[in-house]
Amino acid sequence: MAKVPLNKHQPVYQMPSSPMAVKTKRFSLDKKKYINIAFKQQWEAQKIWLLLPLGLLLLNAVLGVTGVYPNYWVYILVILATGIYIGFWYAQFMGVTQLGQYKQLFDKYMYEIDSRQILVKVNAKEGGIMQWDQIKSAKKDKDGSYLLHITRGQFLHFPADVFNSEHDVRLFERILKQKNLIPTEEKK
Repeated sequence: MAKVPLNKHQPVYQMPSSPMAVKTKRFSLDKKKYINIAFKQQWEAQKIWLLLPLGLLLLNAVLGVTGVYPNYWVYILVILATGIYIGFWYAQFMGVTQLGQYKQLFDKYMYEIDSRQILVKVNAKEGGIMQWDQIKSAKKDKDGSYLLHITRGQFLHFPADVFNSEHDVRLFERILKQKNLIPTEEKK
C-alpha cells in the first residue's frame, strides 16, 4: 500500500471528505492473509509458465518411451526447479512480512473512499491520499471481501466486516463499477 511519508514537523493536508464517502472501521492486514493473497495473485499471473515444466516432462517421457534418449534425471531436475521457483516466490512474500521497511503494510488504518480518491488515515489528522489511477483491478471474493490490486505484492484488502453498514458496501461497489474495476451486471 502506498503511503505518503509523514514528517511530524510538516502537516499532511488532505482533501475534505465527501458526504458520499465510504468510511471504514480501523483495521489492519494480517500477515498470513497477506502472504496467501500475494502468493495467489502471483500464481494467477504466472500459471501459464506451468506449461514449460509440463512440456519438458512430456518431451522426456516421449523420448524415454521411444528409446531415443532414456533418462530419469530430467524428471528430478524439472520437479526440483519448479519447486525452487515456487518456494522463491513464497519466500519473497514471507520476507515482506519480516522486513521493517514494509511494516506500514500491516499497521491499522481507516479508509475514506469516494469517487475522487482513497484517503488512508493513520488517525483523524494524519494519513495519505491514493488516487484511483493507482488501482489496476478489483475483485470481490465469495466471502464479501474486496481486493484492490496495485502492483505485485501490493494491494488493499477490505474484509466485509470493516464497512459500517450495508449502504457503505453498496456505495463502495458502485464506486468500483464507475471506475470500471469490477464488471457491472446487465439488466434485462
